[in-house]
Formats: sequence, structure tokens, C-alpha cells
Amino acid sequence: MLKPTLSHFERAALDISAHGDNDTLPFDMDVRFCGDQVQDLATIALGFYEELRCGPIKENNERIAGLHVPSERLIAPSGPAGFRVVTKIHPFWNIYLNGLAVSVAEVLEPQRKANVHSYRFLDGGGAQLFDSNRSWRAFKEATVQGLEAAGPDAVIVQTDISGFYEHVSHHYIENFINDLGGDGKQVSKQVNALLGKFSAGRSFGLPVGGQGARILAELFLNQVDTAITVAGVMWHRYVDDYVLIAADTADAYRVLGVLAQSLMDYGLSLNKSKTVFLSTKHYRDYVNSQLGAGDDEANKLRTIDLKFDPYSDNPSHDYESLKETVETLEVRNLLNRELEKALPDTFLVAQIGRTMRLHEPNVALEIASILLNGTNLHAFRSSFSTIMRGVAHLRGDSRFESIHKDIDSLLDAVPGHSAHLLRADTSLLHYMRCLRFCSTPERAMYVRQLWDATQLDAVRRACIDCWRIWGDRTGFNFLRNRWPQLSADCKRLFWLATYSFDDEGDAARRQFRHATPQAWALGVEVPLDKEKDKQKLKKHPRGAEPLFAMVYEQWSKGAKDAD
Repeated sequence: MLKPTLSHFERAALDISAHGDNDTLPFDMDVRFCGDQVQDLATIALGFYEELRCGPIKENNERIAGLHVPSERLIAPSGPAGFRVVTKIHPFWNIYLNGLAVSVAEVLEPQRKANVHSYRFLDGGGAQLFDSNRSWRAFKEATVQGLEAAGPDAVIVQTDISGFYEHVSHHYIENFINDLGGDGKQVSKQVNALLGKFSAGRSFGLPVGGQGARILAELFLNQVDTAITVAGVMWHRYVDDYVLIAADTADAYRVLGVLAQSLMDYGLSLNKSKTVFLSTKHYRDYVNSQLGAGDDEANKLRTIDLKFDPYSDNPSHDYESLKETVETLEVRNLLNRELEKALPDTFLVAQIGRTMRLHEPNVALEIASILLNGTNLHAFRSSFSTIMRGVAHLRGDSRFESIHKDIDSLLDAVPGHSAHLLRADTSLLHYMRCLRFCSTPERAMYVRQLWDATQLDAVRRACIDCWRIWGDRTGFNFLRNRWPQLSADCKRLFWLATYSFDDEGDAARRQFRHATPQAWALGVEVPLDKEKDKQKLKKHPRGAEPLFAMVYEQWSKGAKDAD
């Protein structure tokens, strides 16, 4: 039965530490904070949950609905010409939502069908919430294997759901959580309230990018999976991508209609432009093309698993083995071939960006120069964030010190030739992460102008992080004199920055120390430092627990040199 526990919130915090709070955004200091303070943050989360659980069911929704739950909606590129909205959530509330979702996933997983290949929950997996072997590639391979049981006239229907994340109904999510039993009613009310906060008050839509939303999406589609299975449809699914296997063309129309009807029952519809009928041969050829069959160089690069584990039995051997494999590839030729295409292979270019750190410095610089060239960067715009992640790896690694100045020159040219690409919020954040390693007069001006131009907290926090790591006293004093105007999240990062400015930082902390508990209060904590509350707290379901502001202040002392 469903019942959130401390371990669920701990796993949520560990997952954020290991994989980031949102897969479209660069890691930031809040990710580091979540990982370093797992126990305290999970304890606060469980305490709040237990308080609501012990109260009236109605209050589970109303209490959260009445709180300030900080989040920000950002624009992220999606494909070569599209965009989508992603959600950056306050670290505590991200842990809270994800912790509730982990408890849901634990109960849901045994009910899921074997032919669902996305986000299969690992019970007791620590920071690894999902089975990494159940990938998109494994999904495609499984669909091809499934053709063996199809007849000679079989037809394959490939389709997906139109605007799935944007149209998921919170009401249905609430009902599906209720059906899991146990604390289902308490959890469903809280999840509903949080989703409403992240959807600007609307009653539909999941916050794109986080693990909690992935689990809730699978919970939702589990109902559709059951409906089409009962109707006798042969199918495979990865998130909202469906592959249906039909006996012939007539049967293909039938099974597609069954899926369309099942989705319509929950307010969803199929994507007409992505629905195609294929013969088994054409589908097999199509998947082989997607997976790189027939191109040894590209196929090797596609299949490289870059989840290098420093805790494996022989991490050095693992790393060297990957490095040797990458060094045998003619990556520059692959890049040039992609540039000749009208639509470059996004995944292949992303793999090239990921593997730059496995080359020798001179080769890595040559690859970076090709990727960061103005014309090429526009062609590879679908992989912008992955390219910038790869460049950031090079810029932060002392093994590549000999090429750092050249990398910096390439980065400084980006606003001149690719300013249009930096208009996407998430792309800008990835670019700014690359700027943090070195200060120049041009970068100082760029960051200051960006601060004045933006209204996004996420971008302003990236500016503060640059000033913090650069040791920019001008930027520091600019912020200090504008403390009252800073958001709570910006104040937290400024507080961390004070440790980089010696006596001026000490003075700033003394100046603002009494304001931080109120500025950073979540509205969920029980105050433990008041004598008059001690008797009341003895009977309180939460018992003793830390305050978020105190946890952050203590952590920031030891995190001053973190980057």
C-alpha cells in the first residue's frame, strides 16, 4: 500500500544530487545542496507530510494551496524548430514532489505491463530510481524482436500522443493515486495542489524535466495501457511513443482506433503528423537506420554508454576502455558528414559533445572549434545544451588546461554570431555555466547587462554564480546594496557568495543574518527554538526537526569553494 516514508524523500534528494533537478538544465548549487543535506531535507519533508497526514483530508490540499511554492517556467528548445516549457522548482519542493512520486512508483511498478519500456522503477536502488537498461534504444530493439511473432502481412503503426505532458489532467492523476490504497487520499490531494502551483493554477499539465512528473506520467498512461491490452492490441510503449503490431492493414486501423478511443476517454489525442503505417520490412529498416545499422563509426558512437561509474570495481579501466574506443573513431569526419545533411542527427551530435573529454586536448579543441563555429552551431542547435555541457567539462578539467584559452575565445564569440540561440532560457543557462571559469571585461559587461535585462530568477542566479566564482567585488557590492529587491532564491545564492569575499562577506552576513530565517522559510517547518513552544511540540506529530534556513546556512559555510 502507498505510504511515503523517510527513505522515499531521501531517494528523491539523492536522485537530484546524481542527475540534477531537471534534465534540461545545467547542475547548479542547489543540486549540490540537495546531495550534501539529504538527511536534513528528507527529515523536513517527512515531518511536513506526517503533519498533513494526521490532519483532515481536506487540509492536505488547502495547506499547500495556501503556501508560496517557488517555481519558474522556462523556454527550452525542442528539435530544430520547436520549443517547450520546462519547470525549475525550489529544491525543497522538488524533493517533496519527487518523494511523493517515488512512493507512488514503488506501488505502481508491479502493476505495469512488460511492454512498457520507460522509467521502470528500481526498488531499493538508492540514487538510481529507474532501470538504465530500459532505454529508448532497448525499446526500439524490443519492437523489432516482436515482429518475429507477426504474420507475413503484418502492419506496424508508429504514433505518439499530441502534447502529452501539457494535457495530463490533475483530476485523473488524483483518482489514480487514490486507487493505490494506503495513504492514497492524502498523497493525491498534496500532489494535486503541487501540480496546480507548477501549472500556474491550471488543472492540467505536468512540470517537464523532473522525475516526479515522469512517474506521474507513467501512472496516467498505465490506465491507457490496460485499456488497449484488454482490447487485444499488441503494443510497445516508451513514454508517449506507441508501436502497435497489427495482423494486416484493416487490423491496423482497428488497433489505432482502439488507442485513439482509449486516449480520448482521458482527454488526450494522437499526433496525426507522427502516425504512420509501415510494413514489417520497412519498419525493421527504419529502426535499423535510427539505431545506426550499416554505419560502423556512427553506430559505435551511438552505443557508447557514458555513465562512467567512479565506484565500479575498476573505474580506471572502465574510463580507459571508453577513451580507447572514442579515440579510434573519426569524429571529425562524422561531424562533417552531419553538416552536409539538411537535418543533422541530433543524438549523434549529442554523443560527440558528450565524448569530447575522452579525446586528447588537441583533438578535443578541434572538435569544439567545429561545434562552436557560428554556422555549425546553428545547424546543431537541437544539441546546443549537450554541446555546452561537453565544453563545460573541458573547461573545468585541468587535463585540458593547455586549450582553455582557446576554448574561452570560442565561447566569447558565441553572443556575436549566435545571439538568437541564447534567446532560449535553458540554452542561455548552459552557456553561462561555461562562462563561470574565467572572467574577462567582455564577460563582466555581458553578465551585468543580462542581469538588467532579465526577469528570470534562474538567469539572475547564474549571474550571481559567475560573480561568486570570479570573485567579482563590483558584482558583489551591487548585489549587497540591492538585498531587499532580491528574491529569496537569489538571496540564498548571494549568501553563499559572501564566503568568497573575506571581510566584506563577513560584514554582509552580519548585516543580513536576522533577515534570512524569514526570507527562506518554507512555511512548513515547526519552530523549535522558542521556549514557549516546547510543551506544544511534545505532542506534535513532527517532533524535533531542522529549519530549512538553518540547514542552508550551515551548509553554505563548507560549500564556499564549490563550483
